[in-house]
Amino acid sequence: MKVILTQDVRGKGKRGQMIEVSDGYARNYLLPRKLAQEATADNINTMRMNDKATAERQAKERAEAIEIANRMRDMTVTVTAKGGGAGRLFGSVTNTEIAEALEAQQQIALDKRKIVLDEPIKNAGTYTVKCKLGYEITGELTVEVKEA
Repeated sequence: MKVILTQDVRGKGKRGQMIEVSDGYARNYLLPRKLAQEATADNINTMRMNDKATAERQAKERAEAIEIANRMRDMTVTVTAKGGGAGRLFGSVTNTEIAEALEAQQQIALDKRKIVLDEPIKNAGTYTVKCKLGYEITGELTVEVKEA
């Protein structure tokens, strides 16, 4: 029997996949637990429409990520932090502070978890920070740290 999975099923497939399983497995396990639905013409058509919508959404998000990466290439974000003189800072500049400064100065909302710091920024100066934008696209952002 052909069924369309509504949830990931271990050892069988992922959500949205159409698979062939035995009649008993489908009737006694998958269908009663709402893990799958029977592959009727309507359900197959709905699955294809959902796949098409998902592909369009992913293409749009990928294009936005590429555009943001291109904008970041020429961008410099300034972050001010308390310092003790001679360029040393009290504490360090975190990815949260960089994300807030990026949104305030350039109107780009980026989650703090997407900003990757190789090592903590503890001195004033200019640094290059990698930003994971999704779909294996990374952008490089120049961060200028000033002592307050």
